[in-house]
Amino acid sequence: MIALTPQVRVLVAVAPADFRCGIDGLARRVRQVLANEPMSGALFVFRNRRGTAVTLLIYDGQGFWLCHKRLSQGRFAHWPTGQPGQVLAAQELAVLLAGGDWSAAGGAPVWRTVGGGGLRSSAGSGLLAPMNTVILSYRGRIVTAADLERIRALQAAHPDASRRALSQRLCEHWDWRQPNGALRDMVARSLLLTLHRAGHLTLPPVRQQPPNNAIARRRPAPQPVDTSALASALGAVQPLDLVAVRRTSQEGLYDHLIAQYHYLGPAHGVGEQVKYLAFSHGRPVAALGFTSAPRHLAPRDRFSGWSPTLRRAHVHELAYNTRFLILPWVRVPHLASHLLGHVARRIAADWTVLYGHPVHYLETFVDPTRFAGTCYRAANWRVLGLTTGRGKDDLTHQPNRSCKQVLGLPLHADFRRRLGVVG
Repeated sequence: MIALTPQVRVLVAVAPADFRCGIDGLARRVRQVLANEPMSGALFVFRNRRGTAVTLLIYDGQGFWLCHKRLSQGRFAHWPTGQPGQVLAAQELAVLLAGGDWSAAGGAPVWRTVGGGGLRSSAGSGLLAPMNTVILSYRGRIVTAADLERIRALQAAHPDASRRALSQRLCEHWDWRQPNGALRDMVARSLLLTLHRAGHLTLPPVRQQPPNNAIARRRPAPQPVDTSALASALGAVQPLDLVAVRRTSQEGLYDHLIAQYHYLGPAHGVGEQVKYLAFSHGRPVAALGFTSAPRHLAPRDRFSGWSPTLRRAHVHELAYNTRFLILPWVRVPHLASHLLGHVARRIAADWTVLYGHPVHYLETFVDPTRFAGTCYRAANWRVLGLTTGRGKDDLTHQPNRSCKQVLGLPLHADFRRRLGVVG
């Protein structure tokens, strides 16, 4: 049940929503538009474009509740305006749901927050939540009420700590590390920010605000490159030297070549990355880039045969080929498939050196309106199907880009076993 008590945290979405997107679509809207965690136990309220219907979304620790009301006559004429989300008190929401003016709702102010300074039951009852109550799930980690109390205690023990220092201490407290042993500092910082935005924590003010590389990135510095034509047989350009340049002095050359000559431009990879440059007699001829694989990809997931639980546990053992560039002045038949085969033989070891774990499977997308993917198939990659053409941030369930071929390459005959699939 959804109980409207004074302790329920209510957030109303100002902009209209398309209710056809269902629970998953509304949950994405909570994250992307309202900057909140849908599994926080807060009550999120949406209206349709005509203003004749409202939908309530709340997570109770076991699953989502979805409540819908449509007026027989009239509209919700007093909907909040302004910022993306408007926080309302319970009595204000009750008036709003009745079609009235929520801003004129009365009621005594809340004198003390029940449940230890803002800890609310995920069921929205207003009572102190059991310590095993799920507050949210973030990047595969479940945060319970007990975890939240420990975070608060950690913050109280270090009142002068910055957000960065607090996230590092939290990682050390949880022993939350990447496979290579490094602290999951950035993930922890994002988790703390999510808890802060959901009202569970109050983080210290931001002390430093470095440039956001996701918004404005500086173009890689130009590098001297021999651009004279190179047209010959594969044997004439050998031996080929394939160099892993991630975190080396040659990474700038890779970034420049991709930015300057790849039709998609720079690849702003997220997560783990490996970058290769191929040299012929000291001269660069090609560049290949790999990053962490997409978390959800239906053709790949069907091919691998793993469950959602196995996918979450092993998706970091897959690599996604984001960029493959044969420099435009190089004309060497069979060079592309030769390099793909070379990469397949060594990428697991290179990934282990950088991140402390191997990869067992490679994948990529090919736009069939531009390319045939011949070099991949010649290197034993197989076509698994097509993407839906919606992208990872889709809210409409409608294609908004061209459908890509999904190609995959297992690096071992028993790759499914290595990815946790039994039988």
